[in-house]
Amino acid sequence: MKLNIAIDGPSAAGKSTIARRLAHECGYIHLDTGAMYRCIAYKALNEKLALDEEAALGAMIDRTEIRLTPQGQVFLDGVEMQDEIRSNAVSMAASRVSSLKTVRQKLVERQQKMAADKGVVMDGRDIGTVVLPAAEVKIFLTASPQARAKRRFLENQQKGISSDYDQLVAEIAQRDRQDMERVHSPLRQAEDAIRVDTSDMTIDEVVATIKQIMAQKSKEGNHD
Repeated sequence: MKLNIAIDGPSAAGKSTIARRLAHECGYIHLDTGAMYRCIAYKALNEKLALDEEAALGAMIDRTEIRLTPQGQVFLDGVEMQDEIRSNAVSMAASRVSSLKTVRQKLVERQQKMAADKGVVMDGRDIGTVVLPAAEVKIFLTASPQARAKRRFLENQQKGISSDYDQLVAEIAQRDRQDMERVHSPLRQAEDAIRVDTSDMTIDEVVATIKQIMAQKSKEGNHD
């Protein structure tokens, strides 16, 4: 029996990395909702749209194609996106546009259609609470701001991107505040989600923990 897996948590908690690995090992499809918001933010910045102009952003979304492949690729209007949507500027812009009701409604509708056939690992900030409230497995992935900044710093180093550790800690804390205090679909742990603090865990350990939770849920489902 295939399940839908909802993974929520703050910025730089490793959600996408864990979700990709989990989907690969389980033969599921990974749907990176954060990448969808990043695509909208990237396009809005490129088109010089104001990030609080809800009507203009909604109209832009209607003429925007975002495609996520089972291999983890992200296509914006037919063009594959990689590092372009992972910059700090796009990250902060994504947090702003994702706070708008129209933007969230339009993308959530697309995300729910993508997950209709089950067998999906979806990560974001409101998956278990808003997008997939009926998901069989809900995980709230978190880590200290310092641990998350260190990971982002090392990622940037590997990509040859210059960054300042203290600035990353401050940006992550600011992103957390924006995501938790927004009016529409704020970041919060679903009541039935299992909290996993990854501060001192390896990727393998986190994936193994979630697979154990999935196995338990499957077992419970078979007894129903």
